Amino acid sequence: MMRRRDFITLLGGAAAWPIAAGAQQPALPVVGFFSGRSPDDSARYGAAFRKGLSTSGAIEGQGLMVEYHWLDGQYDQLPALMADLVRRRVTVIAGIGVPIVLAAKAATASVPIVFAVADDPVGLGLVASLARPGANATGINFLALEVVAKRLNLLRELLPKATRIAVLVNPTNGTTADSTLRDASEAAGALGMQIHALKARTVGEVDAAFATMVRDQVDALFVGADAFLISRRVQIAITAARHGIPTVATERDEVEVGALMSYGTDIEDVYRQVGDYTVRVLKGGKPAEMPVQQATKFEFMINLTTARVIGLDLPAALLARADEVIE
Repeated sequence: MMRRRDFITLLGGAAAWPIAAGAQQPALPVVGFFSGRSPDDSARYGAAFRKGLSTSGAIEGQGLMVEYHWLDGQYDQLPALMADLVRRRVTVIAGIGVPIVLAAKAATASVPIVFAVADDPVGLGLVASLARPGANATGINFLALEVVAKRLNLLRELLPKATRIAVLVNPTNGTTADSTLRDASEAAGALGMQIHALKARTVGEVDAAFATMVRDQVDALFVGADAFLISRRVQIAITAARHGIPTVATERDEVEVGALMSYGTDIEDVYRQVGDYTVRVLKGGKPAEMPVQQATKFEFMINLTTARVIGLDLPAALLARADEVIE
């Protein structure tokens, strides 16, 4: 299934909403957690979120309950899911990704929202300012878009003669897709590169995008920040290697399965930060007064095996700067 909904509680070994006829104890606070990632990623990133909860003094099932939604980059049911949580008076909504947070903001002006987004939260209308958000939402800006130029500069170091760069985005994630294409075009222009914009929201459209890349003889592929594209990272890495297309991505997960390199935020740490901020809200913090934090941990990853497969000799200086080289 493209969508799964996991509701986890550990209270007395039962999995149930904390409302019962004649119950003597108050209901535990409930966090509605949303991620655009695949359910296959739930163990790793759910654990990072729970680490943020526990290090801030909250244990799932003992002081709060969490209802998990792993959307696999499919966002069409978000309005209904958010309306349902608001109707049931969930205590906090925690969401990673622009479509999720925009849907939460559209659904409620009163339920606290803790977010993590790649785009500028002020520009998105989520907060009035980073220092004083001013409404019911605050969280983490993980700066995926701000490092677009950095990724293209790394690509220039790797491929000094590259001029035709395919940029793959998911049109369903429209705000981030538009920002990625705009920022990539500006950065590429300064480097003498030309951007070939390609869009994919399904497995078949990813294959079609590669057919276009081969036809147009692009020199490299830039994969935009998007949960669906990350969920298709194996497909993208294998197909790129088959056609000898060097690929620069946003996260280490993509390099671990075969993308050539990535530069971006440590996403596990972002999930941990969201868990931490969620507990602060549960303890009485007001999102309106809690400054938006910015991600501080970045990773530069290179897959040396992939470089050998596609016949690239990597500059020694570039390898020396990498945080991790996968062989």
